[in-house]
Amino acid sequence: MRTSVTHTLNNPKLFKQQLLKWSQQYREVEFLDSNDYHQNYSSFDAVLAADALTSVKTDFVRAFEDLSAYQQTTRDWLFGYLSYDLKNDTEALQSNNFDGLEFPDLFFFQPKKLFFIKGDTVEIAYLVMCDDELEDDFKEILSTAIDSVTDLPLTINQRISKEAYIEKTSKMLEHIHIGDIYEANFCMEFYAENAVISPLCKYQALNAISEPPFAAFFKNHKHYLLSASPERYIRKEEEKIISQPIKGTARRSTDPVEDEAIKLELTQNEKERSENIMIVDLVRNDLSRTAQKGSVSVEELCGAYTFKQVHHLISTVVSRLDSEFKPVDTIRTSFPMGSMTGAPKISAMQIIENLEETKRGLYSGAVGYFTPIGDFDFNVVIRSILYNEENKYVSFSVGSAITSKSIPEKEYEECLLKARAMRSVLE
Repeated sequence: MRTSVTHTLNNPKLFKQQLLKWSQQYREVEFLDSNDYHQNYSSFDAVLAADALTSVKTDFVRAFEDLSAYQQTTRDWLFGYLSYDLKNDTEALQSNNFDGLEFPDLFFFQPKKLFFIKGDTVEIAYLVMCDDELEDDFKEILSTAIDSVTDLPLTINQRISKEAYIEKTSKMLEHIHIGDIYEANFCMEFYAENAVISPLCKYQALNAISEPPFAAFFKNHKHYLLSASPERYIRKEEEKIISQPIKGTARRSTDPVEDEAIKLELTQNEKERSENIMIVDLVRNDLSRTAQKGSVSVEELCGAYTFKQVHHLISTVVSRLDSEFKPVDTIRTSFPMGSMTGAPKISAMQIIENLEETKRGLYSGAVGYFTPIGDFDFNVVIRSILYNEENKYVSFSVGSAITSKSIPEKEYEECLLKARAMRSVLE
């Protein structure tokens, strides 16, 4: 049971900063922020969950089974993440590449303290065991000072050189030309060792650069995710399932006329559209595995959306969940998201594992939440910095979709474009 109160906020933007700063006293924190980027599907502008009553942490073995049991048992709000390597739970796959981050494959917690921000109001929902702290905490948040911390700049290393990247993507093209796959998302890591950073300040700097609709700050003791993700993986609203894959990227221009021309060209670009449509087909197939017969449809195909740094093509695929399936089943049968794997999915993941040099871990996984009635919403972990404070290891990865029309040198330049925000924050 939770005790809830609602307060009106004089300055919602400042309150979010104060709330996030105040929350750092707790071992477990998850903060999700839409940055006022209003979606067709949204429940609130921002939410913060803190201080675990219970939690589940596991490697990939029986991970979805453990998560489903935890969700069915608690019947409460749950916040956490799914790492990319949970693919090994559902398919005969492995993850043997280097891992400098050492995050658990899955972690979720049941928070004692919840804050839901919508417009100029905040709903605060505390478990009854700590509801006597509610009003004192609210006063403390409002009096929290916002200070800035300047970290020493880091030296960022690139795991795969330009020459190696071109060689590896050329091998991926060979797989495409002989018919092993149609498309695959190839990623590479940037990293820093012996790194000491202020995670909250780095998150705020990263978020300010792009102000994306699925930003996330996640803390589990010494493990941090600082995410400026523009992409939703999957959402459940009662029986409706929504997935919104992104494929297709173009730069922004400071000249309004040129910027609009770039956006228009993106919507007509054969390669970018084909990337998106192939993943839409994959997502349709994934959702059909738990859908009511005939309920899978495409609400929007290759819609062009503008963000602070780039334009993207985004499609919306929906279905109706068949009553024989539990909420976690839809995630299990569609994970990892097609936009970060390729098609056919299993073959693409096998080739990715052979050619990439780093275990993806939480990168290209998902962060989000479950509601008490089993609804959920998860982003795609891209445009994100990962930090193991104990190991002093900082990492971010970027990737691009390789298709038959790909030119390795241009794909490499796209990766550098996507890396720019994370690199600028750290360097």
